[in-house]
Order: sequence, then structure tokens, then C-alpha cells
Amino acid sequence: MIKGKWPFDKKPLLIFWETTKACQLVCKHCRANAITHPLPGELSTREAFKLLDDIANFGKPSPILVFTGGDPLMRRDFWTLVNYARGLGLRMAVAPSVTPLLTRRIMFKFKNEGISAISISIDSFRREVHDTIRGIPGTFDRSLKALEWAKEAGLRVQVNTVVMRETVSDLPGMVKLLLEKGIRVWEVFYYVPTGRGGKESDLTPREWEDVSHFLYEASRYGIMIRTVEGPIFRRVALTRRYYEKKQLLYKLDEELGELYHMLMSELRSLLGEPLGEARAHTVGTMDARGIVFVSYDGNVYPSGFLPLSAGNVKEQSIVEIYRRSRLFSRLRDELRGRCGRCEFRSICGGSRARAYAITGDPYAEDPACMYEPGSLPREVIENIAVSR
Repeated sequence: MIKGKWPFDKKPLLIFWETTKACQLVCKHCRANAITHPLPGELSTREAFKLLDDIANFGKPSPILVFTGGDPLMRRDFWTLVNYARGLGLRMAVAPSVTPLLTRRIMFKFKNEGISAISISIDSFRREVHDTIRGIPGTFDRSLKALEWAKEAGLRVQVNTVVMRETVSDLPGMVKLLLEKGIRVWEVFYYVPTGRGGKESDLTPREWEDVSHFLYEASRYGIMIRTVEGPIFRRVALTRRYYEKKQLLYKLDEELGELYHMLMSELRSLLGEPLGEARAHTVGTMDARGIVFVSYDGNVYPSGFLPLSAGNVKEQSIVEIYRRSRLFSRLRDELRGRCGRCEFRSICGGSRARAYAITGDPYAEDPACMYEPGSLPREVIENIAVSR
């Protein structure tokens, strides 16, 4: 949680460090194009120590450092790096791959070594769908076991799910699965066609809008929902929150598409009517503003899905790159098209990664968004701004 106003232009909230490309999985949508062995150029232990020192120089409270990959457990000096980061007082989380390397013992070691949170990826409540996407039979069952071990070890646990053509109809079943497993934080990745992922798995703007409205309603079942590369969810959440207070939600729902109504019908049939308030996460982080990604070889990107480097930590401090690089500055200030003139620009800004993947222009409007700036009544916009 963010207490007070986070200085996004001065330091990121989240730093994702791709510690290695090595991974035993072969996920269909893999951003990293992960392989079974480390690549030449991977940060050495000494270079990694310098990176960690520089992250500490952002000051307190420190950004949250997420060890990711590939699979961080395939990096030989992983525990050495964790120990060094703990000594610097860094806040740490981990996003491991679910492979035989991820054991109950390792979960307790995460906790004992100072890692406080873990994310486990589950893309569908259907075993065969998840295993097909991840490329290895048995991954679904291992993921459920990993959730149990992580909770037993006292780690904060979130589930990550990629929404794509192959999984979108399974979202209601995922809500049910998360509740059954006692998971209360769900990070939903809006698919970006990059890495191994092709455009055939993408959704239409109408479908992304429907998914966003569905997720807001799903969060009323007691699950905190955040999105990755889906900042349009924040616009939807704030708008629905306003209409909900005015008891006018039916007006929004009447304008939504077939996918939304299908997903909601399925959700209600599984879980009944929701009882609580929505727990939709609307903090305005975006690529290059609050989010930064460090690749296995030290290149610094606005996110793991936007392959434009702003510099390299072997040559510059990550603090200097984040605060002063021209790429990061432009991504914060020079949006074009509908994103550039949108009333929700400061809390959404569109997915820069998707804009680049689809149009080749990282400053272009988000192709997943169907919102037309100015289409909401002024009083709605003003009340949303006041309520934030």
C-alpha cells in the first residue's frame, strides 16, 4: 500500500529485475523468450551488487524490488543477492517460475531471508488450459501446491493471470478458484503481443472494456484486483465507483458488450451476488512512471513489455536513468492521440508497451482503449477527480 503521495518522478514504486533468462518453462506468451540456460552478458555478482547499492540510493522508503526472470531460482548467486539486498534494507518480493526448483523448503527460505511477498502465475482454473499455456504438463497442480506452501510460510501471496483469447472466458472460474484458495490479491495482466506472444491472442477494444468492467465487479467479492498493462481499468473503476454511488450503474451496464454480460452471468451463477465494496486498485503507476524494468544484461526499460532501453546499469546508476533519461521523461509527458488529450491521463496514460507493440510508436494512443475523451459529462469527470 502507498501511504501519502509517492514521488513517481523521483523514484519508482516497483523495480522488476530480470535476474536471468534461464527458465525450465516454455510459456506460450513469454515476454522474456526465456531459455534453459543463462545468456552471455548477464550481470555478474559484482555488477548486481552495484545495482542493489544504486537502488538503495533512491532513499527510504525504498522501491519494492521484485526478483523475476526467467526464473530467479536458476541464478547461481540468487541467495547471495537476496542477502546483500536485505543488508541494504531493501523491500523484496519474488516472482519465481513454478518448476521442481520451487519447493516447500524454498518458500520458507524466502521468508527467512527477508522476502516478504511472492507471485504465482495461474492463467486458468482449468488444468489443461494452464498447462498448455505454460508448456509443461503438471504445472497447474504444482502452482496450487506452491500457493499452499507460500501461505504456510507466511509470505504475502498474489496470483498473476494473463488475460488473452485463450483465457478470457475462464475469468469467473478464476475468481472462484482464488476465493477457494484464500487468495485476496489478483494481478491481472492485459495481454501484449510481444516476445513469444502473437497478435491472434489479443482481444478487441470492446472486449478489453468489457473485461475491465467485469474485473471491477469481481473485486466486490473480496479480492484486491490490480492490472498490468491495463491502465484503462483505473478509468473504468473510478467511473463505475461514481455511478455506483449515484445508483446509476445500470446505465453503464446497458452500454457494455456481450462479453461483459456473459462473464457476469457466469460469475453470479458460481458465487451469487457480491456482498462487499469494490477493491479495485487505482494507483496511477505506468510504464516509466512508478514502474521500471532491469533486464538480465543491465538494460533499463520502462517495463518488461516495452523493449526500448533508456540506459544500462553497468554504465549508469539506475537512479540517474530513471530520473533523467530522455525516454522516460518523454513517456511521462509526450503522449499522443486520445491518450494525450484524455481526462484520465494522469491515472491511466494508456499502455505504452501495447502502443509500441501494435503501432511501433510508444507515444501513441493505447489501441486497447475505446474511450473517447470528453464523452463523459463534465460533472462526472469533476466528481471523479474530487473523489480520488
